[in-house]
Amino acid sequence: MVDMSGFLPQNIGKYGNFLENAWVGSLSMGMIFFCSPIVSVFTDILGCRITAVGGAAVGLVGLLASSFVTSLGPMYFTYGIVFSCGCSFAYQPSLVILGHYFKKRLGLVNGIVTAGSSIFTITLPFALSILLGRVGLQNTMRVLCILMFVLMLAGFTYRPLLPAKTRTTRGFCPPMSQIFNINIWKSVGYRIWAFGIPAALYGYFVPYVHLMKHVEERFGEDSNKEVLLMCIGITSGVGRLIFGRAADYIQGVNKVYLQVTSFLVIGLMSMMIPLCHVFGGLIAVCLLMGMFDGCFICIMAPIAFELVGPADVSQAIGFLLGLMSVPMTVGPPIAGFLRDRLGNYDLAFYLAGIPPIIGGAMLCVIPWVEARNKRRQKEDALKSEQDVTHKMLDQDKAQEDAPVKAGESVL
Repeated sequence: MVDMSGFLPQNIGKYGNFLENAWVGSLSMGMIFFCSPIVSVFTDILGCRITAVGGAAVGLVGLLASSFVTSLGPMYFTYGIVFSCGCSFAYQPSLVILGHYFKKRLGLVNGIVTAGSSIFTITLPFALSILLGRVGLQNTMRVLCILMFVLMLAGFTYRPLLPAKTRTTRGFCPPMSQIFNINIWKSVGYRIWAFGIPAALYGYFVPYVHLMKHVEERFGEDSNKEVLLMCIGITSGVGRLIFGRAADYIQGVNKVYLQVTSFLVIGLMSMMIPLCHVFGGLIAVCLLMGMFDGCFICIMAPIAFELVGPADVSQAIGFLLGLMSVPMTVGPPIAGFLRDRLGNYDLAFYLAGIPPIIGGAMLCVIPWVEARNKRRQKEDALKSEQDVTHKMLDQDKAQEDAPVKAGESVL
């Protein structure tokens, strides 16, 4: 899934002022993550294929309708809501379906899939710039509808291999206990993971949103700031392949340590941005930031499979993405507020590095919690086995004593 929410606010200036245009892209990105819990429920009920195809079809309708819109008001609905919801329904099943086909190489497969989206994210803006200059915004949206149609066709190839969940009722609508999977929240490790990652993301996206403006203020408007985004995109794709393959060699929930490392490095790199007074130093920071950004993204699905198992992974990923929508929306505006108050982004970048470090420290507890739970389960299983053995011995002794007592009574 390629993020196409960024190109729109820069090219609909005729529809409204910059702030109003920016809200369209912000609403679009937020809705993709906000709808994720609902998408996970549909994935469990309808399956990956129907959910993905239906989502791509809705996104196609929303994007096509946006190409006929001539004012900003309807754009909030057609692009910011309809198109984004369709993308959300098409995106999440692509993560869940991988667990049906791959087990030993799940990390590598996630790295390849997410690296593909990184490649399109790098190359698509150049193609969009050419299209916008030649055919205009509305026709560009119609061309992008071809990509959504291809995405819909790709959804037909999803063939689930894991057994479907059984229903206790024959009605069309299953009970609420089967719609909302509460089993995932019984895992202490998942609860820590689901709230630790959003805690880290309050500062995670600040550099991605405000870095270009910071470069203009420090190095001038003529600086080649686009190189920084290209560096982040390229190393992010490389990092997804490298760390995705490395995750296959790490056993169990110890994969969380890769995410811990990524958050620590990204937090430190965010704090390093104001200290870079040479453009080459800023390039080095962006290269490292992109590398570990790829690590964070590609390792997400394998960790979910380890924490809750393949049967419950859909809602585990869905609720995590839903919780991520809050810090993604709140963090960058706070940084913009600090910039307006102080006149520069220095404090905003310093503070942006703190939440990823704190969130990464929270995730360090997960392997210890999971190991303790496994020890308890083994102890309980051993204790129950011993109880069964004692009961069987008592029954055997009672059966041996029974003929003696009967013989005495006969004599």
